[in-house]
Amino acid sequence: MPDTTLPPSGPQAPPGHDRQAGPAQLLLLLAASCMPILGSVLIAPVLPQMAREFASVPGANVLVPVVLTVPALVIGLTAIFAGALADKVDRKRVLLVAMVGYSVVGTAPLYLDTLHSIVASRVLLGLFEAAIMTCCTTLIGDYWTGTRRARYLGMQVLTTTCAATVFLLAGGLLGAWGWRAPFWLYLAALVLVLPMAALLWQPRRSENEGSVRLPWRQLLGPCTVTLFGGVVFYALIVHLSYVLDGAGVTSTGTVGLISAVMSLATAVGAGLFGRVSAVTPRVLVPIEFGLSALGLGIVSAAPSVPVVITGAVITGFGTGLLLPTLVLWAINRLSFEQRGRGTGLWTGALFIGQFACPLVITGLGVAGADLRTALGLLGAVAAAMALLLVFTMRTRPRSRGAGY
Repeated sequence: MPDTTLPPSGPQAPPGHDRQAGPAQLLLLLAASCMPILGSVLIAPVLPQMAREFASVPGANVLVPVVLTVPALVIGLTAIFAGALADKVDRKRVLLVAMVGYSVVGTAPLYLDTLHSIVASRVLLGLFEAAIMTCCTTLIGDYWTGTRRARYLGMQVLTTTCAATVFLLAGGLLGAWGWRAPFWLYLAALVLVLPMAALLWQPRRSENEGSVRLPWRQLLGPCTVTLFGGVVFYALIVHLSYVLDGAGVTSTGTVGLISAVMSLATAVGAGLFGRVSAVTPRVLVPIEFGLSALGLGIVSAAPSVPVVITGAVITGFGTGLLLPTLVLWAINRLSFEQRGRGTGLWTGALFIGQFACPLVITGLGVAGADLRTALGLLGAVAAAMALLLVFTMRTRPRSRGAGY
């Protein structure tokens, strides 16, 4: 039964944390958090060009899409190990090494000639992305507490959502110079390394750091719900263009604009999270799944494009609120010594959900459902999840103002 409470003592400040983080640290961590998102969407517009380039390679029809999706799978499988490294070694050091490695491996397709070597480079990219995402979220949890932590985690979702739209546009524009051109943008991580080295810091380690066991039972609820939440979050990000195409919207510019409107709704939801973060997840999570279910149901049954857009906006708003709720639910119950591993476990659950999303929708299609029906079925499961959580999430007595 998922538990919505903190340990009796509440979240602990990191030992020896005598420096005050400010806007500079926040901006650097938000910017670095966008790097894994760049890896997820940047090359989507040039996949058809890659498919033509490697058409003679056996299995290219499978391998070319894997170039886009395999980093998410690697993040899902390795984020907890990146978190363990952050707890054991040093959050800042692991982050800086990962940023450099991200740029080196991310730009590798500029000079790699075989499709198999490009896929291998994307596997390595996923390892560095796992470390970047885990360390950035962990450091936000280290540097701030209470309502600021909640607000800045919401801003992290907002920033990465907006970045996804910008990166999609950038990938499309750079694709005019060939399918390799978008890979130059991976150098952006190097621009951040020097200011991060100068302005970020590792909170002083405690004597028992690394020996504190992870509270697996307390994390089971947030991470299990996050796994399904990842599927719901990415459902329309991946499939909205196909729904619009089936509804007669063939202009890529129009599809991009409608997708941007949904992204804006997600950003609004994430941006509002700080205002409602004092509410327990026992209340918020079912409402957020309910909103997502409503939106997916509207998209499934929509008789016209404007109604599809309405459903997409409702879904985007619900999932924009959902992600910061889930991450705060997970990390607010962790001590400093546990936070890297716990954040890595949560990050892994989210990205496995992202990777599984198209597989789930495709599986429903194999079972006989068309795309809209599959999305409607996912919405029905989201509604069932909301009801299940209403009756199974429980609240124990906690310290006043703990919120989570």
